[in-house]
Amino acid sequence: MSIYEFKVAKSNGDIVSMGDYKGKTLMIVNVASKCGFTPQYAKLQALYEKYKDKNFIILGFPCNQFLGQEPGTDEEIQKFCQLNYGVTFPVFKKIKVNGKEADPLYQFLKSQIGKNAIKWNFCKFIVTKEGDVVERYVSGDPFEQIEKDLLKHL
Repeated sequence: MSIYEFKVAKSNGDIVSMGDYKGKTLMIVNVASKCGFTPQYAKLQALYEKYKDKNFIILGFPCNQFLGQEPGTDEEIQKFCQLNYGVTFPVFKKIKVNGKEADPLYQFLKSQIGKNAIKWNFCKFIVTKEGDVVERYVSGDPFEQIEKDLLKHL
């Protein structure tokens, strides 16, 4: 199975194939708007701006599984991201990342690296241009290290 076989829903419900991102280095992040780590949106946006011309893209997946820190509707989440952090990378429909109802994409990501459950918001996975899941970071990992590792895959 390849990451490119999965389909995900945009915030408006339209379905997107992960195959659309083939040939790009991906950072896949579960995000939340009412979390202590929410200011990471600014760092994510800066990273995206810095490397988007090198076939890099961030894919944000809102999740409300951690103390209800993403309670908004998909429309409210989009507005929040754009108004507060100027987010221009895709933020998809709200999903679950753990448990029986976890989105298949997240089931796959966890099966590829660090098989344990996602512990909190802003867990990050790096996927190479070839579709290999190669890195996993927890919320508090320093962005300097994440960027250094990312550069190896651009």
